[in-house]
Amino acid sequence: MPNTVTYFDITIGGAPAGRITFELFDDVVPKTTENFKHLCIGDKTNKDGVKLAYAGSGFHRCIKGFMLQGGDFTRHNGTGGESIYGEKFEDEAFTLKHDKPMLLSMANAGPNTNGSQFFITTVPTPHLDGKHVVFGKVRSNKGLVRRIESIPTTSDKPNEDVVIAAAGVL
Repeated sequence: MPNTVTYFDITIGGAPAGRITFELFDDVVPKTTENFKHLCIGDKTNKDGVKLAYAGSGFHRCIKGFMLQGGDFTRHNGTGGESIYGEKFEDEAFTLKHDKPMLLSMANAGPNTNGSQFFITTVPTPHLDGKHVVFGKVRSNKGLVRRIESIPTTSDKPNEDVVIAAAGVL
């Protein structure tokens, strides 16, 4: 069975910027990819009935020569987010390494604290191996990833809003 392909339609400063597609490594980390897939689709709610979805959230942290971080759809500042399994879930596996750019990995606040936040590497980041779960890669529009990476920032926050206007599965 082929791996799942998801997408983000991105706006920068309110203007459409293009679509980034991701291949998810379902065969290696199925629980992690299931979480990301459903957050792209937006078909789950939390225990309070609040929709869990990436659409409308943004990239709150962008560090040139390192990574782009997003997925905080609850607080929009890097302190929130929630998984489809509850607020947090465990690290599934550290099989895949941060050995190249354009990988999709779970952001966390320490061991077993995965929620909805993710990051896209823009360079190899081996110092993150064993700490963050790699679960996918950018399949298309690496140029848009580089464009987002190049947006000027203040305290690592992009000076223009970079928003996931829509997301889903292809």
